[in-house]
Amino acid sequence: MTVTWEECGWEGLAPRVGRCRLPGWDCTVGLVAGDGAALMIDAGSSLREGARLRGQARELLDGSRVTHLALTHSHFDHVFGASAFAGVEVFGAVGLDGVLTAGRDGLRADAVRHGLPVEDAAEAADLLVRPRHQVSGEWTLDLGGGLQVLLANVGPGHTPHDLVVLVPGSSAAPEIVFCGDLVEESGEPQAGPDAVPSHWPAALDRLLELGGADALYVPGHGAVVDAAFVRAQRDALARRFGVSG
Repeated sequence: MTVTWEECGWEGLAPRVGRCRLPGWDCTVGLVAGDGAALMIDAGSSLREGARLRGQARELLDGSRVTHLALTHSHFDHVFGASAFAGVEVFGAVGLDGVLTAGRDGLRADAVRHGLPVEDAAEAADLLVRPRHQVSGEWTLDLGGGLQVLLANVGPGHTPHDLVVLVPGSSAAPEIVFCGDLVEESGEPQAGPDAVPSHWPAALDRLLELGGADALYVPGHGAVVDAAFVRAQRDALARRFGVSG
């Protein structure tokens, strides 16, 4: 990388891994750079935002482009920018494609209700991208240069279809786990009408098993946290929803 993460307004987490906290809803997107391939994690809340992310990624990747996109769940602030990444291989948890098809009108209405301009919401909903690759358990994605990331379907929890991304550690950096909205740091985890509260603590148990005690955990909203934070949030959710175990 000839341009640093910070020069593009991103936060570097490891030499080939960074994330950006977007304005508006403080939604996190991630970028993992391999050798000849690169993975974007989530895509922002509009086509305009997605196009800006695509441009920043090209700078960070020395003119190369994003080749893969992982959508952590179906909410508009994570998926509405996806159509700006034309030609990429799109991944999501099994069932996400059905939500993005049948729930298109609901996503548009939710975006407008949260303050996205009507025209932007309509454009993004009309061009909504559905995942070509559906992850039912775990999927290892080879980005070249010896870098393999793991896509894991650990839900349901925040939604019926939650996908997380694990980037392996090295001598220079710990393992990094992109959690989507299964974990939130900037506020209490949001449990909307599509949440599955009875399974959410178990999803976080699985997340902790995959990441381990020393990983960095990147929430869908907020600052990077550690395993102790995730475990505390898991216990708080269990108490909040009356889930035993």
